[in-house]
Amino acid sequence: MSTAADTRLPRAERAALARLATDRLRTAAVDAVAIGWVDNAGLARVKAVPVGGLVHAASWGIGAAPCFDAFLVDDSTAEPVADPAADGSGPDPAVPPAGSGAVGDLRLYPDLDRLVPLAAQPGWAWAPADRYTQQDTPHSGCQRLFARRAEAAARARGLTVRAGIEVEWVAALAGPPEEEPRYPTAGPAYGLQRLTDLSDYLRDILRALEQQGLTVLQIHPEYAPGQFEVSVAPEGPVAAADTSVLVRHTVRAVSARHGLRASFAPAVEPGGVGNGSHLHLSLWRDGRNLSHGGPGPHGLTGEAESFLAGVLAALPELLVLGTPSPAGYLRLVPSRWAGAYRCWGLENREAALRLVTGSEGERADTANAEIKCFDGAANPYLAVGAVLAAGLAGIDGGLRLPPETTVDPARLAPGAVDRLPADLGEAVAAYERSAVLREALGEPLYRAVLAVRRAESALFAGCGAEEIIAATRWRY
Repeated sequence: MSTAADTRLPRAERAALARLATDRLRTAAVDAVAIGWVDNAGLARVKAVPVGGLVHAASWGIGAAPCFDAFLVDDSTAEPVADPAADGSGPDPAVPPAGSGAVGDLRLYPDLDRLVPLAAQPGWAWAPADRYTQQDTPHSGCQRLFARRAEAAARARGLTVRAGIEVEWVAALAGPPEEEPRYPTAGPAYGLQRLTDLSDYLRDILRALEQQGLTVLQIHPEYAPGQFEVSVAPEGPVAAADTSVLVRHTVRAVSARHGLRASFAPAVEPGGVGNGSHLHLSLWRDGRNLSHGGPGPHGLTGEAESFLAGVLAALPELLVLGTPSPAGYLRLVPSRWAGAYRCWGLENREAALRLVTGSEGERADTANAEIKCFDGAANPYLAVGAVLAAGLAGIDGGLRLPPETTVDPARLAPGAVDRLPADLGEAVAAYERSAVLREALGEPLYRAVLAVRRAESALFAGCGAEEIIAATRWRY
């Protein structure tokens, strides 16, 4: 996948649009704009400007060091790593991954199309950023621009992708980072009691999301203590990733106003189910949902089946982007609806790839696939971009899905279905063998991700579950 061309409007037009946006923000009593991105460790980072600085930010960007490409979950940085495939014809393997040093600078350009006043943070607005160099060229390590390239690659084939990312979190009483979670409700899993106990809190989340222009499909208690989930309407892949960041930021803000804190971490309690970040997506051509009305399994068209077969085949390496933390493998265990096996099935919540048709009569609109093995530590731009790359490779290769798994795969004979990597090291090994992801990400981003994953594996080497959870519980 080639580096994306600059698709921004000319600088003068960006400035004009930013002036209009500034007037609207001032009318809405907004004083400052948070301009954010998500790093390779899955943490949302931010720079902010007063509302009067938005025009300059949209025209010229604001500075942000490239070292964030090498940041780990604990804010340390990855050491340089050799290119595992270096044969003398590619980049110098001794060169550090992009952003690992103290030298250099990038520019953050807010996407004015996603600029929104924050309903739960009066006086503030938010916009996601694309990262560019000081020479005004796309930064090769920008995760959002990578997702844009992947979406453009699908669009160039006449394909439209609709995506949505479920957001799960655990709400706990506010306290110091080292404190064990104390929950504001003892209600049972999926229990009405839990919703009743926190009805004002959940109502305020709904109000804030809707005031920010998001269409909420459902919100409900989940399985773990203090756990909830919210789903929003599907949209384009990059937009869905933007929305997932905005939803999480909104939940954090509402939680703080209610004396709570929210954890989106893959594992919150030892032995618990943890927080997933399930990715739903459907493929469309000329207004038709390719997951419905075809001759393939459960109505899949040949193109949709090949796309999903490509995703299924690449799941071990995709975990590096969708399940990126050692904490995620404490969640990714059999018989917990986490999708620990590389298999697919209709409405099979134990399969890593779940086919969802919806109810009879609405399937032309609702049929989609769900990737269940991804979690809350994922950078959503990396996750959606990599899934698109794997799916398009499946179409190119004419892949077909293997036989369907219709039961909990953990109950099958050993070896009947492949287990996904059981730790980050196994996933990294699969990632290093993936030509598809290497080409799609591009060498600088591919290597930066590899450096961070290796470093986080080393950071938690020899740590038990409790240590890993304590170190990551409040970071995501």
